[in-house]
Order: sequence, then C-alpha cells, then structure tokens
Amino acid sequence: MAQFVVVAGMSGAGRTQVGHVLEDLGWFVIDNLPPSLVPKVAELAQLPGSDLDRIALVVGPATKNERLLDAISGLRDGGAEVQLMFLDADTDTLVRRYESTRRRHPQRTEEGLSEAIEAERSDLEPVKVASDLVIDTTSMSVHDLRRRLGDDYAPEQGQAKVLVSVESFAYPKGVPGDADLVIDCRFLPNPHWNEDLRDHDGREDAVQRWLRDQPITDQAYEQLRSFLTTAIPGYLHEGRAYLNLAMGCTGGKHRSVAMTERFAAWLRTEGYTVRVRHRELDA
Repeated sequence: MAQFVVVAGMSGAGRTQVGHVLEDLGWFVIDNLPPSLVPKVAELAQLPGSDLDRIALVVGPATKNERLLDAISGLRDGGAEVQLMFLDADTDTLVRRYESTRRRHPQRTEEGLSEAIEAERSDLEPVKVASDLVIDTTSMSVHDLRRRLGDDYAPEQGQAKVLVSVESFAYPKGVPGDADLVIDCRFLPNPHWNEDLRDHDGREDAVQRWLRDQPITDQAYEQLRSFLTTAIPGYLHEGRAYLNLAMGCTGGKHRSVAMTERFAAWLRTEGYTVRVRHRELDA
C-alpha cells in the first residue's frame, strides 16, 4: 500500500518548495494537483505492478476545500496511509514574498494583496484544522525547511516518523508559530545573573548543573514531565503524527535551552523520535 503526503496551504507559504524537497528525498511528487484528481492518482499508484510507494501530492490554490478533504477521507477509507501537511505563514511575510516576486495572488478579490491573503486564509481554515502537520514558514529559509523535512521523510526511513520537536526560544523575538505546547521557563532562576555562567549557554554542563541545584527546577521538571506523560500519548491517539513543544525564556540562551535539552533526553528514553532546535543559538 502506497504512503501519501498531501501538501496544502497558503499561497506563498512554500508548497512548491516542499515538493522539491520531497522529490530530492525520493518521493514521487505531483505539483499543483487539482483536488478532484487525488483519487485518480491513488488508483494508479495501487494498480498491480506499480512501483510508486511514496507519493507527495501538492495541491493547488485554495478552492474547493470540501473536495480535498473528501478525497483524503476516501483514501483513508480505502486503507491508504495519508498525511495532510499544511504550510502557513503570517500575512506580512506573504505580502513581502509576493511583492518580491511580483506575482499575482490566485485569490480573486477587487481589494488589495493583504485582503486577498486573508480571504484565502479564511477559505483554507477547514483544511488547516484537519491537517496532521502544520508548518509555519514565516521565519524559515529554504534551508530550514529542507532540514525540517529531511528529518522526517528521508528515503531510508520508509515512512514518516512519530516525531516530537522540542525548541527553545526567546519571548522578545516571538513564540514559534507552529508550537503546539508552549512552556514558559521564565519562572526559573536566571543563570544570566551568575557572572561565571553568563557567557555560557544551556547546552553546557555547568549551566545545567546550576539549574538542577535550584530546588524549583527539579520540582517543575517532575510536574511538567507528569503532564507530558499524559498529554503526548493523548495527542498521538487523536491522530497527530507530530508534536511541537516550545520552551521559552527571556534570552533563549540559558533556561529554555537547558530545559529543552533535559526534556529531549527524557523523551528519547520514552521511545519518541526527537528533534531539538535552539532557535536563538542556531540562527
């Protein structure tokens, strides 16, 4: 039985780029596919003798949402493994991308570009809600997107993995747009005020040991771990193949980084596939 990834989302958010990345990773990709043709492609992939086992369908601009969701339901009812991916970005970013390329937005409107984008966002809301994975590309480069997909869809893996992404960030620079759960670490003592630790970061043993020596840190860690022990299986039981956990502090350097590393290590012992990103340190 073939495995399908259906790529939908906002115009300008990166659907075509995702198709290129998946094609490089060995997927058979069809770009700009009308939703009405999704069942036809599935039929061809499942014919005797077909060697298509990993198929990415990049659907076109947001029209006929119901037809797309119906097509995906039909594939799943037939026993196919289908993952719906949604590409999103904030309106200001999409405006800049369209202005830089001077392309016309596919959403028909007599008003301006921002209004066309918001109209498309409204039309696509049912698809976004139904998606298994939402990727916010607002602050992503093409290389960031490639790294994100490469972890999950590489050829040697055979199928997409159940993945927990743990990311540290700084609140003044904004909460990651694709976060499912956000944990504020600013209640912890701040190593920044320790002169011996100020120039180090939360990936280093010295910072991690200092934080563990603070009684509140272990207390909070155990409580959060208890919550996640219940929450993560619950998300997965509801059909989520991915969970994005974001941990923030003031600078994105000490507390959130150390807690990200600690929770990632624990999640690996629980058998989850874990991806770690330190947004402010990796930038």
